[in-house]
Amino acid sequence: MNKPVGPIEQRAESPFQLRLLPQPPASARWRKVWMVGGLFSIVAILGVAVLWWLMSAGGTVHYITAPVTHGSVTRTVVATGTVNPVLTIIVGSYVSGTIIDIRCDYNTRVEKDQVCATIDPRPYQTVVDQNKANLDEGKAQLEKDKANLAYAQLNYDRSAKLAVTSAVSKDTLDNAKSAFDQAVAQVGVDEAMIEQRAAQLAAAQVNLDYTKIVSPVDGTVVSRNVTTGQTVAASFQTPTLFLIATDLTKMQVDTNVSESDIGGIKEGDKATFALDAFPKRTFQGTVTQVRQSPQTLQNVVTYDVVVSVDNNDLALKPGMTAATRIVIDERDDVIRIPSQALRYAPSGRTIEAKGEARVYVLRDDVPEAVPIKAGLDDDSFVEIISGDLKLGDKVVVSEQRNAAKTMMPTPHF
Repeated sequence: MNKPVGPIEQRAESPFQLRLLPQPPASARWRKVWMVGGLFSIVAILGVAVLWWLMSAGGTVHYITAPVTHGSVTRTVVATGTVNPVLTIIVGSYVSGTIIDIRCDYNTRVEKDQVCATIDPRPYQTVVDQNKANLDEGKAQLEKDKANLAYAQLNYDRSAKLAVTSAVSKDTLDNAKSAFDQAVAQVGVDEAMIEQRAAQLAAAQVNLDYTKIVSPVDGTVVSRNVTTGQTVAASFQTPTLFLIATDLTKMQVDTNVSESDIGGIKEGDKATFALDAFPKRTFQGTVTQVRQSPQTLQNVVTYDVVVSVDNNDLALKPGMTAATRIVIDERDDVIRIPSQALRYAPSGRTIEAKGEARVYVLRDDVPEAVPIKAGLDDDSFVEIISGDLKLGDKVVVSEQRNAAKTMMPTPHF
């Protein structure tokens, strides 16, 4: 008897026909896929964790140490500056005109009142001559008016005597008195005019004298900004013709120090600086001035710190760029360790809080914690004020952990 066929199964009509089996729902199939994938992920994570633990447990720790030494700890401020003469005189022109002669050039050694250049004096000489003539005219007019005054006084005296005997009228006496007073006043006007013309002559002479450009000091010409035949105009601003350094054996470095470092700098601090022109030489100087005027550039505030330096061999040239280190604190002949030792802690431990400093000393190949009291720190070395440290001790600055070779087998294919 034939068995009825269900909705899922089909009867095979021949022995070679494939029989369809019942299929599970789609949600059940995806659930199996997720379960298998999650299982593989968990196994992979556990495998990586076990491998890392085995490698760490089986590795060798190598400690990098540095000795406790005896020396100096120096805290410095680094700044960039420019070498300049201590005093530079700007020589300009008070009058306008054409340069007809130049007697000073770069590096010329000059003395005070030495003529360095000459402006065409002819226009100014003409003004001087004219004012001299005006002055001479005024003096001649004064002599004339003095003679007139003498006559007026004589005439007045005569009229006064005659008026006593009624030989002349009262009106004649009054006219003589008026002429005399006018003559006195005219002499006063002439004297004032002479003074005025003398002042004009002096002013013209000053302008004429300014056609000779002279050095106001003894020094060396470091810059010349004019040539023969050039016309200089002094209408609104005095043109700069020469720059003269008074003494090139005394130089200074003008450095720009940031506002975060300026608080530790004071006059008298030692300083060193290096120049690209002398890579193997270090120059010594002293801070002579900390200027109060701030300089702001792109919202960065700096202050000018002046470092004075001797330049007896004239090696320093104006305008050189100096990499300056200013010593703001220094400890000599102290016990010191590398600053990195304070930032080290063995694996699994934390660095102590500030004020509870400790370092680790390698003893019998094991790092041992040693409490210390640290002093001055210059970012390279730190001063040890107190602590169970002695010269030659090896303080740990870092460590390296190498995995055991047995845990890293070479793969075979």
